[in-house]
Amino acid sequence: MNFSNDVEAVKNLRQAHERLSNEIKKVIIGQDDVVKEVLITIFSRGHCLLIGVPGLAKTLLVTTIANSLGLKYKRIQFTPDLMPSDIIGTEVLDENRQFKFVKGPIFANFILADEINRTPPKTQAALLEAMQERSVTAAGQHFNLDNPFFVLATQNPIEQEGTYPLPEAQLDRFMFNTILDYPKFEDEINIVRATTSEITVNVEKVLTAEDIIFYQDLIRKVPVNDNVLKYAVNLTSSTRPGKENANDFASKYINWGAGPRASQFLIIGAKTLSVLNGKFSPDIEDVKAIAHPILRHRLIKNYKAEAEGITIDNIITELLKVNKA
Repeated sequence: MNFSNDVEAVKNLRQAHERLSNEIKKVIIGQDDVVKEVLITIFSRGHCLLIGVPGLAKTLLVTTIANSLGLKYKRIQFTPDLMPSDIIGTEVLDENRQFKFVKGPIFANFILADEINRTPPKTQAALLEAMQERSVTAAGQHFNLDNPFFVLATQNPIEQEGTYPLPEAQLDRFMFNTILDYPKFEDEINIVRATTSEITVNVEKVLTAEDIIFYQDLIRKVPVNDNVLKYAVNLTSSTRPGKENANDFASKYINWGAGPRASQFLIIGAKTLSVLNGKFSPDIEDVKAIAHPILRHRLIKNYKAEAEGITIDNIITELLKVNKA
């Protein structure tokens, strides 16, 4: 397929991204990098895991983005007693004594899985299967989920008592692991000023679900030079101790490295970032720009890293230094 025919569409997507960012900034003050990573994930047809302490407006962020994209939005509050049927749906007996399937909140475009690590693995797996397959099977029937379909799951990094951490195989389903930090001082002043006044802000819809699907397909057609492809694969393979392209620093501090899905996400994410920045093909800098949120939940550090206070982000930063273009 000739991508040159879609040059105008690339320009339109960049303009739409600018309008989206401006609409979201009406409500979400600061956190520009977080907003951009969430939008990259959506246009890349991925899912995002958002790590942040309570009170940082994670729910407001998701609601605002969903409204600006014109998507059907559902929030699922994950609790220890949540069952898979509470997510997928269940059979009920109607007035004619016939069983009918009542769809659960998973049947929406935009899902907020709030505090996903608060619920047992059985319920987590129900959501994660839907994320991977974009369909569910219930009551002996197969149902396709709405398109586009995007899950943003949140976790609180502080309280770990009574939680069920996601296994590495399930974490791998998420394209990005995005860290939501405290706002800057000036941003917090503006947040307090805006939220303690009578000012109301209306967020306008910038794109429709059909627009998003079109742009998701467009990004898949973006060409990638071989040197960029090789860089992404080399970066991922350098995280695997004992393997062919293993990096010495990684071998020293990592028990397990990233799998091929990381390479795939590095390329599709670089494509999306390049298009949102108005370019028609990604370069190595685009891969580097998204390496941290893609790799940080796919690397497992060892006891030596723990003892020396080496973080996963420290390791990724070092790998980006030593992996040359």
